[in-house]
This record gives sequence, structure tokens and C-alpha cells, in this order.
Amino acid sequence: MDRRSVLRRTGIAGVLAAGIAPAVHAQATIRWRLASSFPKSLDTIYGAAEVFSKQVKAMTAGRFEISVHPAGELMPAFGVVDGVQHGTVEACHTVPYYFFGKDETFAIGAAIPFGLNSRQMSAWMFEGNGLKLMREFYANYNMVSFPGGNTGSQMGGWFRKEIRSLADMKGLKFRIGGFAGRIIERMGGVPQSIPGGDIYQALEKGTIDAAEWVGPYDDLKLGFNKVAPFYYYPGWWEGGPQVDFFINRKAWAALPAEYKAIVEAASGFTHVDMQAKYDARNPAALKTLVAQGARLRPFPNDVMAQSFKVSMQVYEELSAKNPNWKKVYADYTRFRADQNLWFRFTEATFDRFMQSQRL
Repeated sequence: MDRRSVLRRTGIAGVLAAGIAPAVHAQATIRWRLASSFPKSLDTIYGAAEVFSKQVKAMTAGRFEISVHPAGELMPAFGVVDGVQHGTVEACHTVPYYFFGKDETFAIGAAIPFGLNSRQMSAWMFEGNGLKLMREFYANYNMVSFPGGNTGSQMGGWFRKEIRSLADMKGLKFRIGGFAGRIIERMGGVPQSIPGGDIYQALEKGTIDAAEWVGPYDDLKLGFNKVAPFYYYPGWWEGGPQVDFFINRKAWAALPAEYKAIVEAASGFTHVDMQAKYDARNPAALKTLVAQGARLRPFPNDVMAQSFKVSMQVYEELSAKNPNWKKVYADYTRFRADQNLWFRFTEATFDRFMQSQRL
């Protein structure tokens, strides 16, 4: 029996059922370290790396172990890509847009303002050209990528003062992740790049005026509602942000074929598991936040309109000067146009009706 053909046809479950798992067990013991960009307190987004590690260990009968290290333990939250690139660690778990300062194309691998939602992002990655194009780009940094989760559409963040119009964005010191800071800056705001574990103190002390992270479940854990009462939506800069595993290319190349298949299977499991957890836990957390005094607010129309206009201008400028961006973004926009057309007649219409009902 050809072990690789079984893997392709049936996946790991089929391999185990077919009785060829002993070939995996015969492999040498391997130990890797994985650096996370997230604090251990966030059991959803940090915990995804632990889910991945446990899956790999279980499917190799303990012969392939990956130890997971929170931000700051081995390296800073925003140092993990350098760590993987230079082989300091074999792998990391992070949001690609954190590293747009190296090249703006990193952002497309996670989320860009007014981009794909989470289902569309997964479709682009797995059935479109997304994974192929991003892996070609990440090869410049000595890394191989694997989708490792998605939070779903995010909230717009916590504000110490109410945002009544576009004018209130002027001079606003806003902790915002990744590439979206460039849009906020064009709108007169002052973007701040701060790791998740350090946001509360900055917001409490007034070092920043507003902060966004993910959504209700994580935000409740981080306690943002205690220091900033206004909770805005939607997070137009993160319609479906993908979190990735990056693996050092030399470490990846050294893995046996069976272990490579297991890593791919484990990352796929993790990718689905993370969003399932956020979708299941966010509703109850939002109710708790409102009960504790959070004031829900939609972003004003002029803020949304200007955000969209500026975003499209920035993308056009980048396509003119960054060939990496131009190549990936051109494919991304084609895919987005088709997805938006399809969702207009199906998902969006169904969702609007269901949300108008009292169930």
C-alpha cells in the first residue's frame, strides 16, 4: 500500500484506520519550539498553538513534540518572524499583518481594511490562489506558512470618549493592529503598535485614547471595559483576520513526509477550532460587557465612508510601488469581487432577514 496515496485520499483518520500508523511511530523523535505572539491568558488565540501542538503529539504517538512559548518568554511578541527566519525557533504562531513594516504584503495574509471575511479568506487560501501566493512571498523570509485560525469579524474597539463624527478621529491615539494604522493615520489619528498583554495599562493610564483587540470574549478577559466605556463596531479593518503558523524552511524540509502531513492536518484542525471557539463564546461575553456598563456604538457613517475611500487610495498607491503587493493584491481583489457578488444574494440576505427576527 502506498502510504502517501492513502494520506492524500483519506487524511490522518484514514491512515490510522488503514493500519499503517506504525510507519509514523518508527520515525525519529523530534522536538521543536514554537514562539507565540500572544499572552498565555488568552485561551482562544494563544491556546490555538497548544491545540496544534497536542494534535501533532497525539498523531505521532508523542514522537513529535512542539513546546509552545507565550510572547516575551523566548522573544518579544513582534520578534517571532525574525526568530523563525533565522532559525532561533522552528515555528511561531502570529498574525501576519504585525509585520507589514517589513513589506506591506504581509498584511494581505491576515486582513486588510474592507477585505475578505473569514469564510472568504479560507476559500481564497484553500481553493483560490491565496496559500500559493502567500507561500511564494513568505519564502523570501525563509518561512513556510500554514493557516492557523481566524477570529471572524472583529469589533471596532474601546474608546475613552464617544466618536460622533470623523472630526473626533483627529489626534486620536489608537492602539490598532497591523496595516490598518496607516489608514487611521491618513484620517488624522495616531496609530499605536502595542502587544496584547500591554494594552490595558496604556489605556488605563491615558497613554492611548482607544484600543482594539479582537472581540468580546478576549476583551472581557483583558478588562478594557473598566477603563474605556464606548465599544464600537464593526472592526472594518479586520473582516476575517487569519492567524498563521510560520515554520523555518530548513526545519520543514528536514521533516519526514508523514510528519509533514500531520503538521498540515493539525494546522487545519486548529484553523477551524479557533473560530468555532470565538463564535461560541463571543455572544455571552458581549451580554456580560453590556451588563457591566459597556456602551455599544456603531461607527458614524462619515467615519466608515472616509475609511473606505482612504483604504482604496492606499491600495492603489501600493500597487504602483510594491511589486509583491501588486501581484498578490490583484488576485485578492478578483476573488473578493466574486465573493461579494455571491454573498450579496445568499449569506448577506439570509443574515439580514434572520437578524430582523426576534428568536
